[in-house]
Amino acid sequence: MTPVAETLTAWLASVGVDTLPADTVETARKLCLDVAGLCVAARREPYVGATLAAVERVGPCTALGHAGAFEAFGAALVNGTGAHGEDFDDTFEGGPVHSGAVIVPAVMAACEREGLGGDRFLLGVVTGAELLCRLSLVAPMATHNAGFHPTAVFGALAAAGAVSAALRLPPEAAASALGIAGSMASGIIEYLAEGTWTKRMHAGWAAQSGFRAALMARGGFVGPRTVFEGRHGVYRAFARPAAPDFAPLVDDLGRRWVSPSIAFKPYACGTMTQPFIDCARRLAEGGVRADEIREIVCEVAEGTVPRLWEPLAAKHRPPTPYAAKFSTPFCIAVGFVDGKAGLAQFTDARVHDPAVLALAAKIRYTINPLDEYPKKFTGHLRAVLRDGTEREYRQPHMRGGAEAPLPLAELEAKFMDNARYGGWTEAMAGRFRDVSRTLFAKPTLDMLKEFRA
Repeated sequence: MTPVAETLTAWLASVGVDTLPADTVETARKLCLDVAGLCVAARREPYVGATLAAVERVGPCTALGHAGAFEAFGAALVNGTGAHGEDFDDTFEGGPVHSGAVIVPAVMAACEREGLGGDRFLLGVVTGAELLCRLSLVAPMATHNAGFHPTAVFGALAAAGAVSAALRLPPEAAASALGIAGSMASGIIEYLAEGTWTKRMHAGWAAQSGFRAALMARGGFVGPRTVFEGRHGVYRAFARPAAPDFAPLVDDLGRRWVSPSIAFKPYACGTMTQPFIDCARRLAEGGVRADEIREIVCEVAEGTVPRLWEPLAAKHRPPTPYAAKFSTPFCIAVGFVDGKAGLAQFTDARVHDPAVLALAAKIRYTINPLDEYPKKFTGHLRAVLRDGTEREYRQPHMRGGAEAPLPLAELEAKFMDNARYGGWTEAMAGRFRDVSRTLFAKPTLDMLKEFRA
């Protein structure tokens, strides 16, 4: 039986820029734009500063929004950490995984280091995003249930495949890169206990790990070809006790692309909370005041409870802004009160705001056994008012996803807002937006030097 890694690397070697479907190219462009805005938005955050202290500022690569040039692995780590740090980056329903924050930094660093052009950048981003999405479908929910972060674990392997494609490694070397990356994969979700920072680094760590694995394989280092299906492979290690089903990973590979269904977030918080915020905003827009609400009951998927609802007392009063991003009660409350849930809603001031916390304390959940998570991310709330009347809202899908995609103009507006938030001038932000439209046609990525500030 052909190892799964060999099937994947044969596909990676077969993909050509000229044959890519238009929607995969457009998705790659959106990923690059979204990641760039998020890197700039987070560039002054303490966790990015701490990451900068761990890398070398000597080399050919760009950390977007930071002065000077960096060695390649450091650039991938900084960009990935910044892009994922505010949990405002893209997501793939069915995983969930965050492709852009892993793949774009890895391939960008590889192309800058190797002097490659926009066509190789495109090839790496498209194949890497597709690979990461498909890897997440093999054993849905099992990785989270085992205590690991799927983006961190599978991101390392997808980044290895993406860089292998950009470098045009032969299939046998690319298979070794995947095998090597399996030993670099990591990422526990214990950050949930105290709202600490480790999840923020997961995408950057996966990006630099996969990049390093590809370079080691190019140099002749050998990794296991059975990294996926083997008795000690990544799914046995990180997705117990599920039995891996590799059909979603390999079936129709190259003929049917899943990456165009990647969702781009309208809100700066956990993926599965997004539809609930839409419901909360509709409740507020319907004329209900917070002081009229006796309680809010939400129907939720059982698989989301450990990360987003429990322990409920802690979710009612999240200890940090980062913890608040993974509290559905807080996100519902701040979305209701402020009418939005952007970067400004997840600050120390908002996390301790009495009005927001008072509403959050009224919110509880009940399990809906028919919820289609993780295939779909849905939202629901039933507000019981003090006069006994009820208001109920349902959101059947995630806004920004395949069923309700964000228009390009809205995504570009999100980029501009994030760039301004991070301190870029209107001119610099507009320049990057314009460059992104033709980035894949450039003979080199030298123009990125303009954005090292």
